[in-house]
Amino acid sequence: MEIIQKITRKKMRTFLSKHGTDERVLDIGSGGSSYGEFFPNRLCVDIDEERKPDIVADVHELPFKDGEFEVVLCTEALEHFKNPQKAINEINRVTKPGGKLILTTRFVYPLHDVPYDYFRYTKYGLKELFKNWEIEILESESESLESIAILLQRLIFQVNYRFNKFIKIILLGFVQIFLFLNKFTKKEFGDIKKEAEEKDIMSSGYYLVCQKK
Repeated sequence: MEIIQKITRKKMRTFLSKHGTDERVLDIGSGGSSYGEFFPNRLCVDIDEERKPDIVADVHELPFKDGEFEVVLCTEALEHFKNPQKAINEINRVTKPGGKLILTTRFVYPLHDVPYDYFRYTKYGLKELFKNWEIEILESESESLESIAILLQRLIFQVNYRFNKFIKIILLGFVQIFLFLNKFTKKEFGDIKKEAEEKDIMSSGYYLVCQKK
């Protein structure tokens, strides 16, 4: 797991450390998360009791009063919600007016935690889902060729090959190649005619901070 951490986990830790707080935090889908050091007063909620959350609950029906939390944290969980809009409405309900949601989710990424992996989100999809919030930050996790390196890493972890060790050594080499090639990206476009300039057209995921209106 160390290899993937060098690309995505370090990025996520850096992002979350910037938004750490001593305020009361509801951490949704948090079983097994390693970010408690940034949110010391968090209450962990997860639907899976084997992950040992503080409270076992479904994000679609949270057992809390309206406006109970100053901050809601939701890392790598949105893609696993069967009804994302209903879940977001519940998050909105339990967040205080002016409170914040800190969220990370996947875009270009393999299946994981199956069969509970339902959706992938573009930044435009996230803007639509959170149109009733004030979006403060919406940033890409990775640049496009960097995302290919991340995908190759996931193949190393999730696939067994003939001549397994040999093939994975080769894939590791390609990971480094794509990380190097990423430095030469000049300009990207969101359409095949190259009329709409668009940065990071193939990000592995997005980081979002928004405020309840």
